[in-house]
Amino acid sequence: MKAFAYYNAKNLDDAIAVLSDGGGQSKALAGGTDLLGEIKNRYVQPDRLVNLKSIRGLDKISYSGSAGLKIGPLATLTEITQNKDIKQKYPGLAEAAESVSSPQLRNMGTIGGNICQRPRCWYYRGEEYPCIRKFGGTCFAVSGRNKYHCILNGGPCFIVHPSDVAPMLMAYRARLAVKGRSGEKEVAMDDFFVLPTDDSTKENILQAGELITGINVPPQPPNMAGCYLKFKERESRDFALVSAAVALELDGEACRQASIVLGGVSPVPHRAVEAEQILNGKAITGELVEKAADAALADASPMDENEYKIPLTKTILKRAVLRAAGVGV
Repeated sequence: MKAFAYYNAKNLDDAIAVLSDGGGQSKALAGGTDLLGEIKNRYVQPDRLVNLKSIRGLDKISYSGSAGLKIGPLATLTEITQNKDIKQKYPGLAEAAESVSSPQLRNMGTIGGNICQRPRCWYYRGEEYPCIRKFGGTCFAVSGRNKYHCILNGGPCFIVHPSDVAPMLMAYRARLAVKGRSGEKEVAMDDFFVLPTDDSTKENILQAGELITGINVPPQPPNMAGCYLKFKERESRDFALVSAAVALELDGEACRQASIVLGGVSPVPHRAVEAEQILNGKAITGELVEKAADAALADASPMDENEYKIPLTKTILKRAVLRAAGVGV
C-alpha cells in the first residue's frame, strides 16, 4: 500500500476544496469498505484521503408526507434497513440495503458509497490487467472469463454496476443532491450513471471535488408497492448475478404506473422501459408479466459464459413484479 495523508474535513466546503486540489490525487473516504480494498490492492493510489465522517449531519435520515424521504450520503446501510419510515413507506429500499454483503459491512458501508462503488470485474480489480476502465486499450472480458459480465448496454467495457440500493432508488424516482466548487445541483438517478459508450473510465457524472450531499426520494402514492429481489451465487454475502427493483402504483388489480430497474446485467442500473410500458394501465397477470419480462431482455447480447443471465433475469423480474402486485404470493 502506498503511503497517504489523512485529512479530517471541517465541513462540506472544506472537503470539496481539498478534493478539488491536487489533480484528483485526493479521494473521499466514507465507510471505506470499497476504497480501502482498492488501495490495498493498488487499483487506486491516492496521495490523500479526505475523511467525510468528520462532517456533522451527513448521516441524517428524515421523512415527511410533503417532502418525502431525505437521506444523508453517510447514513449506513444498517441504518437504512432499520429506519421505520423507510420500512413502511419505501420497503423495497430496506430490502435492497438488507441484501448487501454482511452485517459487519452494512454497519460500515454508507448509502452514498454503495451508489458510487467501483466495478467488481476481476480484470479491473487485477493489477496485472491494463483494462479500458484503467485507461488501457482492452476489455479482457470479451475474449476471457465473462460469467459475471453484462448482457445489456455492453461495449467497449462490459462491467456490471454492483450497487443494490441504486436500482431501487431509481425505481422510486430518487434524485441526488450534488455539490462541487461550481455550485450545487440536483440530478435524477436515471441521469447519474455513465455508460461505457460515453466514458469507459468512470461510472457516474461526478467530477473531481464533487460530492453527493443528499438523496431525495419523492413521496409515494399510498397504493405504491415496492419489491427488491436479488439472485446471488452464494447464500452468504455476495453481489447480485441479477436483481430486479420494482415499484408499482396499483389501482385494485391494475397497475397504474410501473417502475422497473434491473441490476447485475448492465454497466449502469438498467431501466426496463419496455416492460414498464407493457404493464402500465393493465391488470397484473402471469401472462402479462411474462410478456413484460421477454420485452425487457429482447435486446440482450450475452457473451460466451453469461447467456444464463437471460432466463435468470426474466425469472427474477417476473417474481418481483408478482410479489409487489400481490399476485400468486
